[in-house]
Amino acid sequence: MAPYERFAAWRECHALALEVYRATRAFPKDELYGLTSQARRAAFSAAANIVEGSAKRGSAEFRRFLDISLGSLTELGYTLRLSRELGILAEEPWDKLNDLQSRARFLTWKLYASVSKLKQARP
Repeated sequence: MAPYERFAAWRECHALALEVYRATRAFPKDELYGLTSQARRAAFSAAANIVEGSAKRGSAEFRRFLDISLGSLTELGYTLRLSRELGILAEEPWDKLNDLQSRARFLTWKLYASVSKLKQARP
């Protein structure tokens, strides 16, 4: 098991990325370089930044990457919302993706807070 796999936040972000890729297959072809690409990049970024940050030395560096991951999750949330409101994303996949995104954001925030405590606890 890779070190990052122990984080529930990464596992949830990874599951979210897989679902985003699946859901965006049904997006219109004229959105390939728009909403499809944006949603996929944001979902990938959320998981990838946890992976990269976990390999850095020290909690401050890891926290910086978690902060980027949180930004990507928020961006993804808006991309999904816009897709839903434009009628590109149906209700059922929206519900699933929205729940996954909310959970991934919550777990990533908890990991960020935990890493922040580690930094404060050191002399």
